[in-house]
Amino acid sequence: MILKGNLIFTREAGRLTVLPRGGLVLDDSGVILDVLASVPDRPEGQVVCDCGDRMILQSFSDMHLHAPQYPMLGMGMDLPLLDWLKTYTFRTEARFSDTEYARRVYRALAAELIANGTTRVLMFSSLHTDATIILMEELERAGVTGLVGKVNMDRNGGENYEETTEESKRETLRWLEGCEGFRRVRPALTPRFTPCCTDELMAWLGKLAEERGLPVQSHLSENRGEVELVRGLHPDCAQYWETYAKYGLWNGSTAMAHCVLSDRRERAAIRDAGVLAVHCADSNLNLCSGVAPVRTMLREGVRVALGSDIAGGAQLAMNQVITMSIRASKMRRMQENWETDFLTVAEGYYLGTTAGERFFGAGGGFAVGDALHAIVVDDSTLPEPARSLTLTERFERAIYLMRPEQITAVYSGGRRVK
Repeated sequence: MILKGNLIFTREAGRLTVLPRGGLVLDDSGVILDVLASVPDRPEGQVVCDCGDRMILQSFSDMHLHAPQYPMLGMGMDLPLLDWLKTYTFRTEARFSDTEYARRVYRALAAELIANGTTRVLMFSSLHTDATIILMEELERAGVTGLVGKVNMDRNGGENYEETTEESKRETLRWLEGCEGFRRVRPALTPRFTPCCTDELMAWLGKLAEERGLPVQSHLSENRGEVELVRGLHPDCAQYWETYAKYGLWNGSTAMAHCVLSDRRERAAIRDAGVLAVHCADSNLNLCSGVAPVRTMLREGVRVALGSDIAGGAQLAMNQVITMSIRASKMRRMQENWETDFLTVAEGYYLGTTAGERFFGAGGGFAVGDALHAIVVDDSTLPEPARSLTLTERFERAIYLMRPEQITAVYSGGRRVK
């Protein structure tokens, strides 16, 4: 099959490839065989799915979000991080001991992800094994792919939301056994963050990650109060990142959300280990954590992708996460007396798509050999422009304005799922 339309994709940060009336040649399983700048009128032996004047874009990758926080979107936005966790978050996540509740919430979440064109995720669940399995089932049912983690936390969780160390180990192994039947959603080890995990648990998770070749996700240098708490818990570590590195949780299969307060030395440690830094602009502004130095990270060679970080972030749609990241970079530029450049739309699109795709081993940007992850966008229902727009202008406007009703089709892992 050939999927024909206005192709817009990115393989390098800041550089768009725009192919008017181009085509994606797909095999029967939805793997990309070729990218065509133009499609013959009668391609021999191929069925053409013609999207007309619609745009065919890469689907989005949300590289940091908390599934059990979906019910509390938009709540507690006047609180700093640690107070927000204690007042709202841990209480909400504790509800997921109820598997019927988990099923309802996670089915709705998975459907909304697909409706907004997000087909890849790196996601936290709660500490509940059964609810985490349900989450993975609902994501796979909806067509979402990626990595999900049962949260580990054996201290500082508050009432009704904390494991013993032995329970955390036992339930992690039970969860991993339950993951064996999934094809498109796989496990990632998930120590919530250093303050919620004892040294014994962190060491055990590091050994497990090495033995089983499992990726790792957690949080790093998000908030000043958090950083001070970590310093008190680990006086032997000069910096936050070392609390992960000393237990074997710091390598090219690790993703760390936020990195708002990462200084030059910590950024160098992120870069040198190949760790993915996940920028969560909406959350960082909502909780007054700060604005991560994304431009500096990119210039220094740090891998960066984007996350919605619901429910610290209040927007699940990744095009809105992209535009918030652009606005945050403009705030950073003004704070630094206009000495740093802000993120462009093309750069934001790269961070919200290709940068995440590559963490999952894809080539990025409609690469030959990758299963198709794409959205078809009908921007004709957006407000009528005053003049004819170029494809690049239409693309920019769609990134800022599109909603689920403009996304007329979604392809995930080679399958059409919307």
